[in-house]
Amino acid sequence: MGDDLAVAVAAVVPAVRAVIPPAPAAALGRLRLEPEPRRFPDAPESEVLWSLRSLPSWVVERVHGAVELTVAGLDVPAPSVTAALRPPPSGAFGFFASESEAEAVRETRLLHHARPGLLDLVADLTAGLVAEDRLLPTVEGGEAEIAAAHGADHLAIALVTATIAAREAGRPETAGIVGTALGVAANLLRARPMPEGYGAALREKQRAEYRLPQSGSTFVTVRDHVFALTEGEFPAYGGFAENGLAEAAEGGVVVRTGTENGSVQVGVRVLAEPPAAADTLGWDEVVDLGWHAEHGSASVGGGVASPPWPGDYRVRVHAYGRDDPETESFSLWVWAAPPAPPVVHARADRLGHRLRGEPEPPVVDRPEVRYRWIGRSRLAVAATVTVVTGLPADDVIRAFGADPGRPEPLEELREAYADPWLAVLDLDGVVVAIEENGFSGSHSPVLTAASRAGRAASMFWNVNGMTRLSFARGGELVSAFEPGLGEPSADEEVTAALAGLDLENYRDRTEKGLVAVERFTGRGLYPEDLEDIDRRGVAYLLSDPG
Repeated sequence: MGDDLAVAVAAVVPAVRAVIPPAPAAALGRLRLEPEPRRFPDAPESEVLWSLRSLPSWVVERVHGAVELTVAGLDVPAPSVTAALRPPPSGAFGFFASESEAEAVRETRLLHHARPGLLDLVADLTAGLVAEDRLLPTVEGGEAEIAAAHGADHLAIALVTATIAAREAGRPETAGIVGTALGVAANLLRARPMPEGYGAALREKQRAEYRLPQSGSTFVTVRDHVFALTEGEFPAYGGFAENGLAEAAEGGVVVRTGTENGSVQVGVRVLAEPPAAADTLGWDEVVDLGWHAEHGSASVGGGVASPPWPGDYRVRVHAYGRDDPETESFSLWVWAAPPAPPVVHARADRLGHRLRGEPEPPVVDRPEVRYRWIGRSRLAVAATVTVVTGLPADDVIRAFGADPGRPEPLEELREAYADPWLAVLDLDGVVVAIEENGFSGSHSPVLTAASRAGRAASMFWNVNGMTRLSFARGGELVSAFEPGLGEPSADEEVTAALAGLDLENYRDRTEKGLVAVERFTGRGLYPEDLEDIDRRGVAYLLSDPG
């Protein structure tokens, strides 16, 4: 029966193949390269149905519309293929369908219930027909042409096979035939290798479309303290004794991390020309390496890739936080350059010293570290924290332009994204004021009014990276500036509040600002403060946001 079926299918496949549109065919043809869709083991279903339902709706609709008349009109004399199929179930059965479900999906589900085993039969018959590539012509052309031909060839064979089996089983409805064929073809195409020549065609496409510069960031999986910029398999590497950070290897560049296993954030920049100078601000270790790409398209974790052609490159590896995995991150800059020896631009972390066999530098006390919990809180994206001494809470609320006699439910204000609002804690002579996604506490009129009987200091930050650190005393604004960009005043108490805080370094700027607020006022912000605000559950609308 196998040869007879192959002859029957081969006779009509060209007519079906001719009406399959290129775009959905190419999407099918590239399934081998896509991640497998998520399965739901608690809700098992037919493999063919799962595969059909995992396809984009536009693929299903385009194919159904393009082939339905041709499939309906096929004349396919063929041997019997359903002899082993179970008879239709007797009695009635229930069937639920969604209006949003494509007709081909709905009818395939009905076919599965009406003729149990038919979908699996079509899948087995189609797999047998394509196993020896007897019905698959040689595919040539560019990437899109090869992908489309690969998808269309398999789909056409599945369509003809499904037509033969469904008609013999007494279910000739075209929509169910098309859906079954799509599910069968998709399942096959996820497992079958790409055609010979596809890899070269894909590389040519990538080269034609590649533009410089490129940049992006991703989280990369770390195993055994390393990750790699690699063209394929993970490169072999040594002990990182030369520079304590990275090694060029055959097939890529391997980077040593402080994290043993987990993930780290890695930025990648592919430059059109060499950078003017090494910028070490905000990085602990910076090293340049020469690296030769055999093929190109090296990447970390599938993110931004190096140029898709071979050649000699320079890679600048930046590392931060290897001694403190909570904040560990990396940035890799790549540009074309002739071979040259490694160059170390910065060597400051303790891990690097250990790997190089050097005495470790002393541990540096960084007071901002204790405020890193902010980045895991609801204030992480945007907020203003203001601390006031010498005034009762009601007067602080009035200084912000709110009415202390009109408290509002906190959760309602959060959910409504209403006008700016303020929540306060009265802590025996110190008031902590929180504005989630607000900024009134950064404005001079608010701070001067709030500080008239003592002190007030605030730290503001938002999603765009803007910040403002402000200090007021005795009803006078003594300093307000953007950390790292503006200059603080020469006031002695402001200078003392900022002592030892490297505001030029953008790392932990929000946390550094909160340290300065605490030093100036004598009271900081703690995680339990946010819990207390939530328990109180009240806030105040600001009629004048400053």
